[in-house]
Amino acid sequence: MNKMLTDQNSMKDGAAPDTERVSAVYLSEVLSDLDEGADFLGRLTADDLRTVRSAGSTTSFGKDEGIFFQGDRHNGIWLIEKGTVRTFYAGPSGREITLALWTRGHFVGGPEIFGGGTHMWSADAQEDVVLLYLTGPRLRQLVDTMPSFAVCLINGLVAKGKCYSALVQMLGTRSVTERLAQLLIILADTHGRPEGNRLVIEKKITHEHLAAIVGSTRQWVTMTLDKFQKKGLITVSRARMTIENYEMLRGIAQ
Repeated sequence: MNKMLTDQNSMKDGAAPDTERVSAVYLSEVLSDLDEGADFLGRLTADDLRTVRSAGSTTSFGKDEGIFFQGDRHNGIWLIEKGTVRTFYAGPSGREITLALWTRGHFVGGPEIFGGGTHMWSADAQEDVVLLYLTGPRLRQLVDTMPSFAVCLINGLVAKGKCYSALVQMLGTRSVTERLAQLLIILADTHGRPEGNRLVIEKKITHEHLAAIVGSTRQWVTMTLDKFQKKGLITVSRARMTIENYEMLRGIAQ
């Protein structure tokens, strides 16, 4: 059985949750909501989980490889078993905005999970990923025969809806400086390693990636990070980023 489904079974059996779980990342005011959809299959029994797995097919994608593309026809969903998947939207000018970075336990490919219509955004692999692909017809069959799975899908879609609602709220009500500060807080909380009074962000993320998430340019992000560094909020090097003053940075985000 794949690790994602095994982890969910272990938690149901009372075992400690997987300490290696990596949180999803997207712009949100409520950090506790970031990984809400990661356990959307958690209510299923071990037998139900095996049924779900047998209905799908395992597929792999290499780093930067596209999984589905904006404008393509919907034909199913992908459950993330390993790695990180980015969803992003490209405007008519070609400029991209990253919607979210999804990690193990989440799914991508909605909202028209049964097929039909076209994708409103694209998805690509941020590293080597392993996905469990479930076609629209297979999903409908599972929903028709397994009510608990139908509830799981609803919960998963609710989590996705909350994610994109949070993103719209952040883009509409926060300045780009506040969004960048909040993103650094999110990365510190989800990927930060304590080192004395500092938090070292373990996830390697480029200025271009930061810009795509906050809706700005790489040049602006570089300039603003330099300002944050001069104020003693962060330290930036080629290898890593360190949050030096978490509370002051959070004050900018708010």
